[in-house]
Amino acid sequence: MEDELIVVSTNDIAGSEIVEYIGLVQGSTVRARNFGADMFANLKNLIGGELVGYSKLLKSSREQAYLRMVEDAKTKGANAILGFRFQTSTIAQGAAEILAYGTAVKIKQE
Repeated sequence: MEDELIVVSTNDIAGSEIVEYIGLVQGSTVRARNFGADMFANLKNLIGGELVGYSKLLKSSREQAYLRMVEDAKTKGANAILGFRFQTSTIAQGAAEILAYGTAVKIKQE
């Protein structure tokens, strides 16, 4: 369990003692679709349904932001992240930032 980092969306970990609050950790990525994919998405909007290309793009973006947040926590000496969240914001037309963030802590390990 020494290299394992615990990530939870709650503000504590049941049965664990927090020995140090390290602070905010985060990871982000900015992604955009290509022109051809945007054209297809606009056509799909007319008939409805899931925009699979965008769903895949957002999934990989969340994974990358999450991994960057975990790396940030590890470099700061944390072994857990509390209050984990994702946030998305539009940067420009067709481009969005995915942000993963939480509070890095050290918990007592047995």
